[in-house]
Amino acid sequence: MSRYRVERKTLSEQVAEQLEAEILEGRLSENDQLPSERELMEQFGVGRPAVREALFYLQQLGLIAINSGTRARVIRPTAEAVMARLSGVTRQLLSKPDGQQYFQEARALFEISLARYAARHAADEDIARLRAAVDDNRDAIGDEARFKRSDNDFHGVLASIARNPIFDAIHVALSEWLDDRRAQVLQQKGEDQAALASHIEIVDAIASHDPDAAEAAMRRHLDRHYGTYMQLKKRLSSAS
Repeated sequence: MSRYRVERKTLSEQVAEQLEAEILEGRLSENDQLPSERELMEQFGVGRPAVREALFYLQQLGLIAINSGTRARVIRPTAEAVMARLSGVTRQLLSKPDGQQYFQEARALFEISLARYAARHAADEDIARLRAAVDDNRDAIGDEARFKRSDNDFHGVLASIARNPIFDAIHVALSEWLDDRRAQVLQQKGEDQAALASHIEIVDAIASHDPDAAEAAMRRHLDRHYGTYMQLKKRLSSAS
C-alpha cells in the first residue's frame, strides 16, 4: 500500500477556510460585518493570534476590509486585489536567469491577443480613444517620464476595449512589472519615436479591422522593445 504524507493545517488556516467558504457561498454578503475577534475565538475555539492571522489572510485575498476600531467587513473581491497578491511572486520569478524571457512570452501572448480582439471588435469610439492615446504619445516625444506614462496609457486603452475588468487588472500588473524595463529602454535615443511609430501601425491595423496585421504590428513592437532591453543588459553586464 502506498504511503502518503498528510499535512496538518494550522488553526488560523482552518479558521480562514471556514470564513472564506461562508463568503464565497453567500452566507456572508458584501458589506456584512464579521463577528468580533472575541466572538470568533469562541465560535472556533481558538486563541486571538489564530483569529488575527486568519483575518489578515482574508484581507490579503481581497475578501474583507479591516479598519482600526471596527469589525472586519466583507468586500467585493476585485481583479486588482488578485493581481496584487501575485506581484511579489512575479518579481521573484523575474529575477531568475530566464525570468525576463518568460515575462516577455507572457506579455506577448496577452498583448497580441488584445490587438487581434480589438481588430475584430473595436467600435468607432474605441478607435477614437486609441488615436487620442497616440496623440498623447506624439505630444510627449522628448519628455521621458511623460512618454513612459503615455506609453502605458496606450496599452491600457487597448486592454479596456474588451470591457473585461480582469484584462484591465492584468494590464495594471504587467505595467508595474514592466516599469523598470520601459524606463531603461526609453532612455535610449529615438526609442520614444520608434514606440510612437509602432503604436500608429497597430492602431491603423485595428481601424482597418485586420486581425493579422494588428497581430504582426504588435509582435514587431514587442520584439523591438525586448530586443533593445536585452542589448542594454548585455552592454551593462560586459561593462561590469
